[in-house]
Amino acid sequence: MKRLVSFAICFTFLFSFLTFNVSAETPPLSVNAKSALLMEAETGTILYEHNIHEKLPPASITKIMTMLLAMDAIKAGQINYDTIVTGSERAKSMGGSTIYLDAGEQISVRDLLKGIAVASGNDACVAIAEHIAGSEEAFVEMMNQRAKELGMNDTHFVNTNGLDAEGHVTSAYDVALMSRELLNKHPEITEYTTIWIDSLRGGQFQLANTNKLIRFYPGANGLKTGSTSKALFCVSATAKRDNMQLIAVIMASPTSQERFNAARTLLDYGFANYAIAGGNKGDKIAEVKVSKGEKQTLQVEAETSYKTLVKKAQKSAVTTHIDLPEQVQAPIKKGDRVGEIKLTVDNEVIISSPLVACEDVKRISLFSMIKKILGQYLANKQS
Repeated sequence: MKRLVSFAICFTFLFSFLTFNVSAETPPLSVNAKSALLMEAETGTILYEHNIHEKLPPASITKIMTMLLAMDAIKAGQINYDTIVTGSERAKSMGGSTIYLDAGEQISVRDLLKGIAVASGNDACVAIAEHIAGSEEAFVEMMNQRAKELGMNDTHFVNTNGLDAEGHVTSAYDVALMSRELLNKHPEITEYTTIWIDSLRGGQFQLANTNKLIRFYPGANGLKTGSTSKALFCVSATAKRDNMQLIAVIMASPTSQERFNAARTLLDYGFANYAIAGGNKGDKIAEVKVSKGEKQTLQVEAETSYKTLVKKAQKSAVTTHIDLPEQVQAPIKKGDRVGEIKLTVDNEVIISSPLVACEDVKRISLFSMIKKILGQYLANKQS
């Protein structure tokens, strides 16, 4: 049996371990909203909550689900960013915030996503929904099915854009769930949600992001604002710093500025008190010697993300252990499992990831081996 060598690397994170079922805290924060929530996106841990399951009209944060289904369709190959969509009379008839899409106008999926993410275009939502599902009604059915799959039990969608409608409700918790899914499954969406100023139609129509945090809050990368007379002012505000993605959901705040102030308060609290320990899928971890291979060493990487949320204030140590054999024998294929990386607290494994080969290593041929040995012999003789 090959002897395993364990490298124990004690990180200088002086953070305390939080289990995945940690309850949300209720620190004395000033959050002027009917409902509010702070979630860490990687683990789904709730860091702050206030009336998070109260069913409320969501206004345009509904569009997070519309964007999620659009990105799902792109990933599935049903559409792509350059797919051309033709505006309908129904899309044109939308009120509220729009990109003034005309019936018969042709526009790319890329520009529709931009119109939704930046300008909160109600018409853009209907246009992309009709193209994907055939009708807005069919798309709304898809939205509700996706919500069910995500465990959004407080949610019922009636339309694609969040215009006030009887029975169109969700909760802060459910908004966080769909925000998390969009960010984790389609991180490229932030290419749109972080746009501050842009334009459509060759510069003829100017876009300005409705989410002011994008410009003024460090690390802000989304996600969506919303406001109607019934919903008041809402936002799913997302920000990422030091490998930690936070989601702050504010619903039914009395003014636009109050909602941004509340979101900033929650995000500030999260970044001041918590951090992520561990690493990402694909992180290069170590090298291992290769026996009888065309290469003498092999680099290994994490097969999956191995992260845990930790609290800064309590200053416990998180330790990383890398378990690898002293050497592996060729041939090796890219993706072969050769070891493991583990995060531990007090010798208890918190989370782990297999370590896999980053590349193929072929077994060295007899001719190559003889050539190599001869070369080494001649080099030693000359020296």
